Amino acid sequence: MANDDLIVDGEKILERLIEDEMRESFMDYSMSVIVQRALPDVRDGLKPVHRRILFAMSGLGLTPGRAYKKCATVVGEVLGKYHPHGDSAVYDALVRMVQDFSLRYPLVDGQGNFGSIDGDRAAAYRYTEARLTAPAVELLEDIDKDTVRFAPNFDARLEEPTVLPARIPNLLVNGSSGIAVGMATNIPPHNLREVVTATKALIEDKELSEEDLFEMVKGPDFPTGGFICGTDGIESAYREGRGRVVMRARTLIEETDTGADRIIVTEIPFMVNKSRLIEQTAQLVRDKKIFEIRDIRDESDRDGLRIVIELKRDTIPAVVLNKLFKHTQMQSSFGANLLALVDGEPRVLSLRKILEHFIEHRHTVVVRRTTFDLNKAEEREHVLEGLKIAVDNIDKVIKIIRGSADSLKASEALQESFKLSERQTKAILDMRLSRLTGLELEKLNTELKEVQENIQGLRKILEDKEVRMGIISEELTHIAEKYGDDRRSEIIGGAGSLVEEDLIADEEMVITFSHQGYLKRTEIDTYRSQRRGGRGLKGMGTKDEDWVEHVFSASAHQYLMIFTRSGKCHWLKVWQIPSAKRHSRGKSIVNLLNIDPSDEIASVVPVREFAEDQYLMFCTRSGRTKKTPLSAYGNVRSVGLNAITINEGDELIDVRITGGSNEVILATRNGKAIRFSEDDVRCMGRATRGVKGIGLKGDDKVKGIVVVDKLTYVLSASDNHKIFYL
Repeated sequence: MANDDLIVDGEKILERLIEDEMRESFMDYSMSVIVQRALPDVRDGLKPVHRRILFAMSGLGLTPGRAYKKCATVVGEVLGKYHPHGDSAVYDALVRMVQDFSLRYPLVDGQGNFGSIDGDRAAAYRYTEARLTAPAVELLEDIDKDTVRFAPNFDARLEEPTVLPARIPNLLVNGSSGIAVGMATNIPPHNLREVVTATKALIEDKELSEEDLFEMVKGPDFPTGGFICGTDGIESAYREGRGRVVMRARTLIEETDTGADRIIVTEIPFMVNKSRLIEQTAQLVRDKKIFEIRDIRDESDRDGLRIVIELKRDTIPAVVLNKLFKHTQMQSSFGANLLALVDGEPRVLSLRKILEHFIEHRHTVVVRRTTFDLNKAEEREHVLEGLKIAVDNIDKVIKIIRGSADSLKASEALQESFKLSERQTKAILDMRLSRLTGLELEKLNTELKEVQENIQGLRKILEDKEVRMGIISEELTHIAEKYGDDRRSEIIGGAGSLVEEDLIADEEMVITFSHQGYLKRTEIDTYRSQRRGGRGLKGMGTKDEDWVEHVFSASAHQYLMIFTRSGKCHWLKVWQIPSAKRHSRGKSIVNLLNIDPSDEIASVVPVREFAEDQYLMFCTRSGRTKKTPLSAYGNVRSVGLNAITINEGDELIDVRITGGSNEVILATRNGKAIRFSEDDVRCMGRATRGVKGIGLKGDDKVKGIVVVDKLTYVLSASDNHKIFYL
């Protein structure tokens, strides 16, 4: 015994620096948390607690189609045999595997209260029941064929699998989240069909580019649906293992019978608590940060999620939506961190690496399964060959058996006489006399032939890797066909200031303006085609002093360039115009744009883009015209800008788009008209008055401008009901 050893009460105490002991103890604890609790295995995508739950439920026979069993039974089985932790850890993990809003493809089929998207807790495990789902069975398939390694459980009484065979690429399909010591994982769920397609493509071509993989795996596919804004964060996560995915709620706009609008939320971002989202929105209204909301209520039921946000009259829904996206969890981000255990070590993985590890795991499973099946087949062949020898020499076999003192002597005599193994002689001694009939003899020969053909097929699989890869690909195809479904999360453009446009289909709309500045948009399908003698449909409700002044069609994503009598230009997207019913009056333009209420609308020009090769032709009441490139008005401003300088006593009456080589016709109140080529009018900047387009006498004024091609006919009507066609 060394002199420096300290003995206390018969026990030897070794002196150590406390920092060394703390360091080693903390590292042991850290690795235990990382490996045994927090991080999933890259091969089956499961943490130990989830793996133990599925394995225990399989052992209890809780497969699809069988009766449910109390979750208390499952928890007790897991705790008693495999999991050396608390019951709440096991039950919480089981509950999450039941929730269809937590897992893209749930692994446990539950009966009872397993919580809700509102954050309600599940009922106690004595009240709930569970069994495995079909995808969970696929994770456990072939586990009894020595496909995976088993290790002793916590008290070495039993053995548990260190990983599941996992026919499904579960790590990507269902994702995972967990916090370890000094690290965390947050893997989003994906669509099974997309992941299977990418995996099969990688099996066929190991050098497949990342861009091709990204084309197949579009991005995460969350169980709660919604929108994913942009692909930059997705590509970063797939390339480097880390990225930020922006999620948004799915919404639609409805008009109420009173003419007000309301926002309907049908899908919310992943892991967002619905009740907390509603409370958060209500608090913003109380704090007057969002004053346009009149009421909010939850109309969700068993058919789906539905949050109704009632808006005040003359409110722009897109503006409210942008505020909600900014201040509530209707827009949230998912910080993807593709961290998983590879050979027991935590690693940040790219999309390609995760798929490669899964393929490698499945290849190992196929090899071990085939080897197991081959051994079983060879054992059966060996027995059948012994039975065949016995049948062919049945008289001698019977004589040996009858002449033996006991079964042991009979076995030894048979082995010596026919060169049989102990296993073969046991099968012969156990053989029933009915096996000696002609039909049974034929069955014996048929079975032997089938077993030998099976052995040849199994050996071929073990000899050829391409055959094994083909088997993996076929199994994945079967999985995708059986469990695959359509994508739920729609990927749209990046989250900019007008991202609501990405949520609106680019459809043709009918835009209606009244003289007093009321406007609306209506779906073009609202109006039906009628014959010549039809009475028509009421297109807009107006006051006695008002009338419809502009009606035209434009697509939802087009700009409306709105010009006022004073020469100001304002912009408005068609989708930003409130949708209204056919007989509705619409909303005042002053509620949508920063327009002087005393100013009037002179012209509305729909454009999709501000092209360099197009021009705007202006016309004033006094006969002045101006030609300016359309691109000069592409700098959209919320306050508008001066489109043309108007002389005192004059006003803008109309603006038309030209292609650079059109003809221009100006007509006056007294019946005068002039036609000239637009080439005669030189291009000018915005802050100009233009040139004289027509000479006027007395109190004559210009009534309108028309831009035509040289071969175009013009139909005009006068105040005294006369029509001219030229």
